[in-house]
Amino acid sequence: MNLLDAIQTRHSVRSYTDQKIEGTVKDELSSFLQECNQASGLHMQLVLNEPKAFSSFMARFGKFSGVSSYIAIAGKKDNSAEELCGYYGEKVVLKAQHLGLNTCWAAMTYNKIKTAYKLEKDEKIYMVIAIGYGKHQGTPHKSKSAQDVSNLSDASPEWFRNGVEAALLAPTAMNQQKFYFTLNEDQTVSAKSGIGFYSKTDLGIVKYHFEIGAGTENFQWRTDS
Repeated sequence: MNLLDAIQTRHSVRSYTDQKIEGTVKDELSSFLQECNQASGLHMQLVLNEPKAFSSFMARFGKFSGVSSYIAIAGKKDNSAEELCGYYGEKVVLKAQHLGLNTCWAAMTYNKIKTAYKLEKDEKIYMVIAIGYGKHQGTPHKSKSAQDVSNLSDASPEWFRNGVEAALLAPTAMNQQKFYFTLNEDQTVSAKSGIGFYSKTDLGIVKYHFEIGAGTENFQWRTDS
């Protein structure tokens, strides 16, 4: 399974079996988390066999069941960390899919169990990702059109179309898809987030999807946008 396959087959899953994450799957996931933390400066942590975080009324309201493992997305208390959380958190999500696991981003439907992870004084938990072996593989979400979220036209290069289509498959808060990609005249790409809850985190998620679909060899991000 390559990353494009993972994007297409991965859907949010909220109900999990009691099968534990262990062996080579656990080892590969833990190793990948370390790589992402080193690259990003985040402090993401794999929490195993801890059912309290998803045992609250809010978790049940969010239709979560059987969740006993999750990724704690932690980082420094800095506004710039939110986009990093989305970008690198989605890297972990797609790695998990490659390993045969299922996932679901969670922002408010969980309890913070402080004994389950370690935080430095200048760090906080931004959100978590439920992870495990799902009772099903989830279902595709409704999606906006490419024209709703970009300046895609008939004259756009194929890589830009592929990037936008990959971004539309990304998970976003409440499936809002509040982002916009602009292909500039110099062939750079601008990515902007809309206004809404967790929009900066969503931007990081969709930018990673865009890169996978478009191919990073085909463009550069415009950093002054």
